[in-house]
Amino acid sequence: MKLAIDAMGGDHAPKAIVEGVKRFVAQYPNEPMELFLVGDEVKIASYGLDDPRVTVVPASEIISGEDEPVRAVRRKKDSSLVVAAQLVKEGKADALVSAGNTGALMAASLFIIGRIPGIERPALSPTFPTYTGSGVVVLDVGANPDAKAEHLVDYAIMGSLYAEHVRGIKTPRVALLNIGTEAGKGNALTKEAFPLLEQAPVYFVGNVEAREAMSGDVDVIVTEGFAGNILLKGVEGSSSMLMKMMKEQFTSDLVSKLAALILKPKLRRLKETLDYREHGGAGLFGINAPVIKAHGSSDALAIMSALKQAKIMVDHDVVEKIKRAKAID
Repeated sequence: MKLAIDAMGGDHAPKAIVEGVKRFVAQYPNEPMELFLVGDEVKIASYGLDDPRVTVVPASEIISGEDEPVRAVRRKKDSSLVVAAQLVKEGKADALVSAGNTGALMAASLFIIGRIPGIERPALSPTFPTYTGSGVVVLDVGANPDAKAEHLVDYAIMGSLYAEHVRGIKTPRVALLNIGTEAGKGNALTKEAFPLLEQAPVYFVGNVEAREAMSGDVDVIVTEGFAGNILLKGVEGSSSMLMKMMKEQFTSDLVSKLAALILKPKLRRLKETLDYREHGGAGLFGINAPVIKAHGSSDALAIMSALKQAKIMVDHDVVEKIKRAKAID
């Protein structure tokens, strides 16, 4: 397994990236692998990474969050992101991981690595926490604000294969995000997509409302990127607000502090369930190789989780399974 890692992407790069790589290789001490850390050699070396399986690949430029994505990818040929994507294109790496500019990662993936034949629109897909603890794969959450009904069918196929082979769910339940559970609900897009999803090679269970998205009743949710991004931001905001409110309540007086001390293990598990760092990054599905977008504010734990996610996708050959499914379709 070979991973190309954008060492300069993200709010806390390169330190968080290097520390995440350290944790990752430490978890697999005897497993053959090759990791390419792409970026500023001097800065990367300053964090003391010493593992024969990690190679630093120099890159003199950085694509920042303020850069216009497409222009940056085309002009900054020696940026850490572009060089990392080129390693994947050339077959020197099996997958790409970055916490950098989302638009630039999409552009580099499309222009350099390329799309899977038959997939018109890639989808950005994180895994949301659920009440049952199993997690739910949601796609698309922002790669394409507009989508056609047939694109949602592609999302369903890719999400189902990912849930099966990476999340370990035998028969993933696929649902369409909608404003009601009845088959006739929704806008023109969801009404057109519903019958197509019924005929798709997935276990389609119908519509799901946003309030039930994290119930654990479904394993994959498909939607266009506009609604998906709103759902994502709503979930992130609600989780953050919940944790802040609980912290305020449990530190408000002596009795509350004592209660918090007793409940500490359970509160820690709740925090871990809601913590995006524990769930890896968002997979960019529809690209010719596994591409993982880690959260921009990722710390070492989040980077390690994203690398694990990439490793599982490579180990289970998820991209080839998607290609075969599309060929049959």
